[in-house]
Amino acid sequence: MDKIRWGLLSTAHINRYFIPAIRSSKRGALVAVASRSQHSAKSYAAEWQIPLAFSSYDSMLTSGSIDAVYISLPNHLHAEWTVKALNAGVHVLCEKPLALSVAEVDRMITASRDSHMVLAEAFMYRHHPQTKLAGEWAHSGRLGNISLVKGSFHFSLKSRQNIRRVPEYGGGCLWDVGVYPISLAQFILNGPPERVSGMQSLGDTGVDETFAGQMIYPGNQLAQITSSFLTSFYTSVEIIGSEGRLILNRPFISMDENHRMVFYPKEGETREIEVPEKDLYLGEVEDIHAAILDGTPTYLSLEESRDHIRTTVALYQSARSMQVVPLE
Repeated sequence: MDKIRWGLLSTAHINRYFIPAIRSSKRGALVAVASRSQHSAKSYAAEWQIPLAFSSYDSMLTSGSIDAVYISLPNHLHAEWTVKALNAGVHVLCEKPLALSVAEVDRMITASRDSHMVLAEAFMYRHHPQTKLAGEWAHSGRLGNISLVKGSFHFSLKSRQNIRRVPEYGGGCLWDVGVYPISLAQFILNGPPERVSGMQSLGDTGVDETFAGQMIYPGNQLAQITSSFLTSFYTSVEIIGSEGRLILNRPFISMDENHRMVFYPKEGETREIEVPEKDLYLGEVEDIHAAILDGTPTYLSLEESRDHIRTTVALYQSARSMQVVPLE
């Protein structure tokens, strides 16, 4: 096998960002889409020029027509359909968050190991050159001893009927966009925190519409994260060390002419860091192709993804209990 045949499990809006990445990759081909009805599947396939349309998720997974599937279902369905796909002999790239509990993640990891199929969490920003550059600056010591990582992801979610506002679906701003700065902090600080503290403001549907959290690390290192459905669009990351600060103004979304990565040294002149251009979603596609075809480990390990979920669950527990919560 020298080319991966991809299927889309659902017709979610995010697919429109993922499809061009598959089509621009050298070792992938988009061949199928599955929806819950034949009409929906056929209409979507026609719109996006996808050869095969399936009227159920199961029928696509067991068709023998695909090698890998991109799962972009609502959060509460990630674990169920990832396990079904892996057990059907299909590799899985599952949208973030990988699951909604550590127990679900563990079932997914077990299914991946038992089936010998590749599983990866689709955190596209982690594969972009900008994120890797920030990691190099932090891990090389150029920022000195890092004391604080601050990250935010806010936007205005106007629809009251959006699935992001349904508690049973894994709704809430922390699960939706707060997991980005959580992931970034753990990447920069080389792992999960020892304990966390969280505060949330709930909306009328019962999900968090604004969340603020602190992640406490050994050696007096801290990470602070915020997320919200209630403000104008805003993303930012600031990494503060003894030798200077690194600021990213668009750390988690598609790059454009306005993105900047700037180093503010302890002494001397401010320096803007040039970031290589790359499609935001292409990196995760190329990464899983290499894992499937070449046997290389995925760049974002399942242990890291498990830590994302451990930390998010602990932050929610802290916000509910109004206490500092250690990671289990």
